[in-house]
Amino acid sequence: MKIERRSRVSALAALVICALVLPLSGCGREDVPPPPEQSRSTVESRGEEPASEVVVHFDRQLDGYQPQKQEYNFYFTYKMVHPWWDAVALGIEDAARQYEGQGIIISYEYLAPTAVSAQDQIERIRAASGRGFDVIGVDVADVGAVTPVINELTAAGHRVMTFSSSDASREDGCSRIAYVGNTHNFKDGADLTRALCQRIEYRGKVALLVGTEGAPCHEERALGARSIIEKYPDMELVEIAYDGDSVENAYQLTQGFLERHDDLAGIICCNMSNPVGAARAVIEAGREEQIVIVGMDHDQEALGYLRDGVIYALGVQDCYSIGFDTVQVAIKIADGLLPGELYPEKTEEITTIIYQDGARAMLQTLYGEID
Repeated sequence: MKIERRSRVSALAALVICALVLPLSGCGREDVPPPPEQSRSTVESRGEEPASEVVVHFDRQLDGYQPQKQEYNFYFTYKMVHPWWDAVALGIEDAARQYEGQGIIISYEYLAPTAVSAQDQIERIRAASGRGFDVIGVDVADVGAVTPVINELTAAGHRVMTFSSSDASREDGCSRIAYVGNTHNFKDGADLTRALCQRIEYRGKVALLVGTEGAPCHEERALGARSIIEKYPDMELVEIAYDGDSVENAYQLTQGFLERHDDLAGIICCNMSNPVGAARAVIEAGREEQIVIVGMDHDQEALGYLRDGVIYALGVQDCYSIGFDTVQVAIKIADGLLPGELYPEKTEEITTIIYQDGARAMLQTLYGEID
């Protein structure tokens, strides 16, 4: 039985990444560069990695919209209790605090299970629909399973939005009002994979850790990764596995990759948990110099592996702004406003790549680590 609890947030867990050398924002695809003619070399001779220029700050301010009520009550549910959503929660808290300074009271529940479950999420949002919330916000666990329930709620007059990194869009047949979060997961997966391919000189076997089956953000990143790999005849995707957002599962799956493929060159990770599990397994096997790992987000352990050169690159999402803007959009939805001049149907938040030289600054800012 899954335990429900409110996510607890550390002030060091939120981040706003404003500038990096390789931003992953936007939906367009860049042309893929041709592979070099030389044969693949070892990790040590692959040349210098791109430099990171990291700027982190916490000074988001509310937009100029004047709320029409004095009090709002929101329900937000997300995929699972995890540090990634703690960072989103800090943005929510900061926005609520700023509204309170204007005399506007924002009450909300921010709840999730301890493991991803579409059925659990369906039960939560159905239960929330009977409790009089102004807006229900959903970080979609599974588009196919959750979309019909969102449509059921909106047909009954409930205001539902989606947020975080997983949307159920109008193109999916979903009647949610708006979305705040990552709108470019396909491109994130493609760009991280392009960085890996360049690092191993477009030649070698790679494995893919997707995350949770059915989660839109993970599936889209995996599709983006595969779209790059298939462009290079000397790149081979040898395995694809789902770890369910579990570090331990990712660790065990990576152990299997390593046992079955002595010549594995890279591992592509599509969420925040699996680069940690992958790195642990690679270190345990003593193959850090052979295998290039790329992955997502700002887990403290993953950033340490990035600093130490075990992980090559991390695509970090702007979790803080996702939370902050979710509250701003929810207020407008609660006031009966539809997407248009005051807010878009999709509020896009950035993702940026961090390389080894940017890891120490990120660790210090987020977790207080100096070395």
